[in-house]
Amino acid sequence: MKKIEAIIRKSKFSEVRDALHAVEVNFFSYWDVTGVGNEKEGHIYRTISYSTTDIQRRYVSIVVSDEFLDRTIEAITKAAYTGNVGDGKIFISEMLETVRIRTGEKGSPAIS
Repeated sequence: MKKIEAIIRKSKFSEVRDALHAVEVNFFSYWDVTGVGNEKEGHIYRTISYSTTDIQRRYVSIVVSDEFLDRTIEAITKAAYTGNVGDGKIFISEMLETVRIRTGEKGSPAIS
């Protein structure tokens, strides 16, 4: 099992959600987060200066069985892509164990 954590543009979340559902990844959690980017200068819009160092993003957390890993990453990558700086990042880590609280099931059956 793998844990996939993706930080994506908030504007691309609906597309990512739909892409995950299309590859049968139907359970995940998400949060609105703020991060600090590489851009150091702000932008001015209608004489108001806006900081671009604090960036609003959506954090998506998914646990998948190994056979779903590649299709999940591909779905996120394609749906979140704009080709511009700030499209986001995907982090993958190994999950040692998963337990479904209600039934006590462990491993892959607990996440399906």
